[in-house]
Amino acid sequence: MIGEAVMEALRKIVPEDRIFQQESMEKHTAFRIGGPADVLIELGGVEELRDLQQYLNQEGIPYFLLGNGSNLLVGDGGIRGAVLHMGTAMSKVQVEGNRIIAQAGAFLSQVAREALEHSLTGLEFASGIPGSIGGGVVMNAGAYGGELKQVVTRVTALDEEGRLLDFPKEEMKFGYRYSILKERPLIVTEVELRLQEGDRIQIRETMDDLARRRREKQPLEYPSAGSTFKRPEGHFAGELIMKAGMRGFQVGGARVSDKHCGFVVNMGGATAQDVADVMREARRRVKEAFDVELEPEVILLGEFRQGL
Repeated sequence: MIGEAVMEALRKIVPEDRIFQQESMEKHTAFRIGGPADVLIELGGVEELRDLQQYLNQEGIPYFLLGNGSNLLVGDGGIRGAVLHMGTAMSKVQVEGNRIIAQAGAFLSQVAREALEHSLTGLEFASGIPGSIGGGVVMNAGAYGGELKQVVTRVTALDEEGRLLDFPKEEMKFGYRYSILKERPLIVTEVELRLQEGDRIQIRETMDDLARRRREKQPLEYPSAGSTFKRPEGHFAGELIMKAGMRGFQVGGARVSDKHCGFVVNMGGATAQDVADVMREARRRVKEAFDVELEPEVILLGEFRQGL
């Protein structure tokens, strides 16, 4: 729990109306699941983030950076420490020629729309990804054959000493759902992309086609965190889960989607433990049937009854 002395110190850094104690994380995750965070702070900018980072590190208080919460499962008991939310105050997007400079809190869909408005091609694949660009860069988000590594030229991040560091693409070590940011305690603040000039009508048609394909194949009508597991080498996670007899498998309100077995969805009232139990059973059955280890793509935060 966060004591009053800490709260007083936080109020000196951030206005009180952007500090929320015991904030339910179901309001901030695509799963619509999660217990309360001790404190959630809506960030107002990079300087504020730096001051909070320095204070929390000094006091030994754990913190988690939150973007859109699209790839996150928060335990039913909530989160101890602070959640720092990169919201609208850190979501500015600038277009300069064929370059886009986006703050970390900007949604990928927002950046893709800006690209469309300026007739820039190369980011169409991201138009339906619900996460923020900061979180997207950390995991090298992608869809339909596109990945951020194809268009990112620079990432700016805050280190533990409060220094802003620039990482050119070559230093990011992008791989499948991986970047160097998964290994180092860095906070993304800004991303630079380089796109190509294109035909606005054709860009729009591509984005509309991808949106149609998503609606047809993905269970967008239910809360979820998107693809639950990473794609195993040489396989597709959803196909393995389906062949293991898991289509429609349900624990409480959490269910393997009938529409796409790569998704675990919240049918209504699901707990985080329900989702974790479904994931664990999917991993067990796929391992037993095909000797393939499924690795979660969803980030689990907080406490769960058993490991996955």
